[in-house]
Amino acid sequence: MADDTVRLTPKAARALISGALIGAGTAPANAGYFTEAILDTELSGLEGHGFYWLQYYCEHLQSGKVDGKARPTVKKLSPVAFRVETNRGFAHPAIEKGFEKLIPAARKNGIAALAVHDSYNAATLGFHTGYLAKQGLLAFGFTNATPAIAPVGGKKPVIGTNPLSFAVPGKPGKIAFLIDQSSSATAWTSVKRAADEGRPIPLGWALDSDGNPTTDPVKGLAGSMAPSGGYKGFGQGLIVEVMCAALTASNRGPQMGSFMANDGKRIGCGQFFIAIEPNLFSGGAFAKQVTALVKSITAQEGARLPNARRTETARRLAKESLPISKALYERLKSFT
Repeated sequence: MADDTVRLTPKAARALISGALIGAGTAPANAGYFTEAILDTELSGLEGHGFYWLQYYCEHLQSGKVDGKARPTVKKLSPVAFRVETNRGFAHPAIEKGFEKLIPAARKNGIAALAVHDSYNAATLGFHTGYLAKQGLLAFGFTNATPAIAPVGGKKPVIGTNPLSFAVPGKPGKIAFLIDQSSSATAWTSVKRAADEGRPIPLGWALDSDGNPTTDPVKGLAGSMAPSGGYKGFGQGLIVEVMCAALTASNRGPQMGSFMANDGKRIGCGQFFIAIEPNLFSGGAFAKQVTALVKSITAQEGARLPNARRTETARRLAKESLPISKALYERLKSFT
């Protein structure tokens, strides 16, 4: 083990995450689902999205940028439509509270939707859609973010990396497969960490302020993220922006406070989820078709399903333990 790396069992990691959240000012009732989401992200091998962001969550708690004790409230708009207010709290407790209404409504009516208004960083979107899939529901999820992607032919970012996620239920309590992808060629955090560590980035990740491809992460952060698949990635980002800013009446990217800095400004982004009861629409044929679809992929040598690598990594890290830099570990311990 390197001297600058600490390794944690899942149990120890869970205790660290929960301890940091609660120690920094999160109500215990708001920390459970949130803790599991961060732990799941780390187990999935998504470095830079779990422990890394936890330090900023804790800093925002202490500065008052977010209220860890806020109680989210859910309004029923119709039998299949719900709106949750974070009340200046975290996204995770609000999403958890909204799902308590969304899940039974989708099961009863075949489909239901949830708008999360004036929210915060939802972190790994696939955790939330995956949660719905484990409940037997087909799930779509969207969340917007601060400006990072310029329009095709433009130079000034107007939308965030704006991920969307789609999760397909498998056997009871399981996920058949899950898609979780940003509208950019890579996650913004990957470029930020490269800048922090003084590393170059691969060509195709970002553009400088003149709109030219760059391997310099600092220039990339000052310019824009490269959209995934060119105009197609920007198009996906626009879909997410409409679903999350317009449909939930939350902030567009340029209106948001920083996801990292203690700028005293509320992030105020939005999330939107759609849950579908598959058997009602398919007449019971859903599972058979999904199973056949999955086999048509996995039967091919070298082929893999979306999210398969994350699942394999989670199994491995659960046995080997989770790595975290000693500096970040000590930083998180300071909040407990």
